[in-house]
Amino acid sequence: MKVALLVNPAARAGSHSGAGAEAAEILRARGIRTTIISGGSAAESRELLRTAVEMGTDAVVVAGGDGTVHLAIQEVAGTGIPLGIIPAGTGNDFASTLGLKELDVSAAADTIASGRTRAIDLARVTRTDGTTTFFGSVLASGFDSKVNDRANAMRWPRGGSRYNIAILVEFLTLTGIPYEVELELGDGTREHVTGDLVMATVGNGRTYGGGIPICPDADPTDGLLDVVLVRPAGRMRLLRLLPKVYKGTHASVAEVSIRLVRSVRLSSPGVTAYADGDPIGALPLTVDVVPGALTVFSP
Repeated sequence: MKVALLVNPAARAGSHSGAGAEAAEILRARGIRTTIISGGSAAESRELLRTAVEMGTDAVVVAGGDGTVHLAIQEVAGTGIPLGIIPAGTGNDFASTLGLKELDVSAAADTIASGRTRAIDLARVTRTDGTTTFFGSVLASGFDSKVNDRANAMRWPRGGSRYNIAILVEFLTLTGIPYEVELELGDGTREHVTGDLVMATVGNGRTYGGGIPICPDADPTDGLLDVVLVRPAGRMRLLRLLPKVYKGTHASVAEVSIRLVRSVRLSSPGVTAYADGDPIGALPLTVDVVPGALTVFSP
């Protein structure tokens, strides 16, 4: 097996070259030809990866976090080329979706060397200009995208705790945002939601922000996406909602509604959406599920 191992030194959490080199050594010891590729920017890394795919690599491995995984997904989605992950990022939410988040470099590399794969769904974002992007975990818009804005701008602390701090700071100025949401439900019926929302989130996976289970029952193999809508309420009531969000029990709160959908269109003025932790585009955006679009190495 020939493997292209992508390492992105430009990732926010810093260089992952150590994890990448260790993983490459383990894979080579298992008889897997492994070539490390790394660009000085996301665009350069993606171009190098695209070349590796065109030249016939048997698999792609990422040593990094959600942003680097997101980059790789764009090149391997729909190709049947399996994707492996060495979790080495800040949040590692997509690795969590695959049951890889807690694995060290050696165990993650062994998962790839075992050759066991499975197919999972991806979500596809379509912008107003017709361009598309895939994501694997969660798309956030509204309050949670503002949290991402703030967390990304923070130099301290590193790790998932910065999301917790960003949540508390953004909560101080929390207001409802006018939305229009068009849903195609799993049974093919349609639903139209208008009015103020605190946030509108679309999940292929369960977690974002380094493990927050915003879509607690999302299943990346069910051919559906989970849409979580949160309506405004008093600030103290929403503050009491936060512990439920961290436990994944917020579906029981009256202001929260969760829908299983084939597709959803989100519209709101001045709102930027994030997917897999990175900005994906300004609303309006349409998100639909692509069943079985990604093959992954799985424990």
